[in-house]
Amino acid sequence: MQVILLQRVAKLGQMGEVVNVKDGYARNFLLPQGKALRANEQNVKAFEVKKAQLEATNLETRKEAEALGATLDGQVYVIIRSASDSGALYGSVTTRDAADAATAGGITVNRAQITLDRPIKELGLHTVSAVLHPEVVVKFKLNIARSVEEAELQASGKSIQELAAEAEAEADFEIANLFDEMGAAQGDEDLGRD
Repeated sequence: MQVILLQRVAKLGQMGEVVNVKDGYARNFLLPQGKALRANEQNVKAFEVKKAQLEATNLETRKEAEALGATLDGQVYVIIRSASDSGALYGSVTTRDAADAATAGGITVNRAQITLDRPIKELGLHTVSAVLHPEVVVKFKLNIARSVEEAELQASGKSIQELAAEAEAEADFEIANLFDEMGAAQGDEDLGRD
């Protein structure tokens, strides 16, 4: 089906282009969301009349999105979740969680605007994209941790696995020292018996 794009659509085209798309994509996504019109004579004429108005509206919304993107770009939001000792989350962090974290931070973002490259199922720092406008995409970070203290440690550059390894090495060292002290004490007792 041929459609006229009313706005830029990623991987498809710019506003005003007539493109061929599959019927289902047009009927179920582009047309209901107002991103395109069927490319017939009547709609082409109607588009030409509205083109200047659509371009002005697009420019205005893009400027608003750029202003919002400037404040959101590079931000880090902390999300506290339960996780195993190895850092695997009990569940996953979703686009809704990312949008709620940004909104709690003072920037209103809809969960439909958030895109995840892959599901977030482990503790750590994760980069997330927000599509604020078809032409404005910004990235921000989510710091997923079990506590605020852990989030601060992760923000300083240490991963949960490194912290766990340090704690385990410290415990092993203390146990080894304890056995050395017990062995030395045992040796002193043995010397006293002779």
